[in-house]
Amino acid sequence: MPAHLPPRPSARSAVPPFRVMEILADVERLRAAGRDVVSLCAGEPSGGAPGPVARAAARVHARNEGLGYTPALGIEPLRRAVAGHYARWYGLDVRPEDVAITTGASGALVLTFLAAFDAGDRVAVCRPGYPAYRNTLAALGAEVVELDCGAATRFQPTPGMLDAAVAEHGPLQGLVVAGPANPTGTVLEPGELAALARWCAEHGTRLISDEIYHGIVHTAPEGGAPRDGGPYRGTSAWEHDRDAVVISSFSKYWGMTGWRLGWALLPRDLAAAVDALAGNLSLCPPAAAQHAAVEAFTPDAYAEADRAVEQFARSRSLLLDALPALRWGEVAPADGAFYLYADLGEQLERHGSSLEWCRRLLEAEAVAVVPGLDFDAARGHRAVRLSFAAGPDRVEEALTRILRFQSRP
Repeated sequence: MPAHLPPRPSARSAVPPFRVMEILADVERLRAAGRDVVSLCAGEPSGGAPGPVARAAARVHARNEGLGYTPALGIEPLRRAVAGHYARWYGLDVRPEDVAITTGASGALVLTFLAAFDAGDRVAVCRPGYPAYRNTLAALGAEVVELDCGAATRFQPTPGMLDAAVAEHGPLQGLVVAGPANPTGTVLEPGELAALARWCAEHGTRLISDEIYHGIVHTAPEGGAPRDGGPYRGTSAWEHDRDAVVISSFSKYWGMTGWRLGWALLPRDLAAAVDALAGNLSLCPPAAAQHAAVEAFTPDAYAEADRAVEQFARSRSLLLDALPALRWGEVAPADGAFYLYADLGEQLERHGSSLEWCRRLLEAEAVAVVPGLDFDAARGHRAVRLSFAAGPDRVEEALTRILRFQSRP
């Protein structure tokens, strides 16, 4: 009888782990041991959901009604509310049927990648960038083309980079962009996004714009103007290209990370495919979260979220003011979101890599920071990402501990 090999995990599952999650496990271990850990690793706003949303959730659960399956792409009131949000913030005419409610922005990315790309398609992503783009695409069989985006282009891609990628690898079927971006906080200027959308349209490339950090912008870019009487919120890809896919979520601006609720704006050629995929993969997004999230688009909820953004700005100022004392190297702009991405500079001479610096900082001072390896396999060993979503008090305490750690002989 021939010998049979034992079952094994699929080759497609061999993606790198997300180190943020590993560090969070270390944080829990230290807290269980009684340590006061200041965590600047997760992009998780400390304030939680706005009051109107939280109260709506309590009512939904108290009634115990409407908590069965919903339509695969979400309930009509929420899809209508998201469409109204685009009219309010961007002046865009979006139909409720253009909106797909998903299980977080992560669910929107998986559905979009499955609907838009075949195995073997080339999809460009930015480096440094959010690792789930690269890893999810690779797991689904796409050929990931990394664009080396550095300080010279504010860590964002350019049409010239796309031309070079085509010359080296062949035609691109997709491009994933983000602004504000994770980990750099770079805001895509309206003219930059328009140029990328134009390039994609001319080359038959599907543009996917991750706009999850819209609403959290600290420095308005050139050409950026508010539409709703409030601050600049961001520029949406649908202002330039209705064949693009827009990804967003309730997790960041509204602070609803664990509610696992996001959405996508879908071009008409992808709507039916995403609907069919969603019904098979997840049946529907979380029902209670959907009903409560309708209240995220009320004036009180917007006002509460804007107050949280003001606190992010205070935390950002604390970090920027501390940079001379930290004596690190190159720092990304941090114009939006709630991240500071920085080269460790002279600290690398003492610790060898950002991973080792983060490990030693956590054990010595109980401050959790993420090494840049998740975001940039080429140069991430030099960089760290600090999330200032935890609030000014915790950021100030973290800075005190980091400076003490770095001053040790």
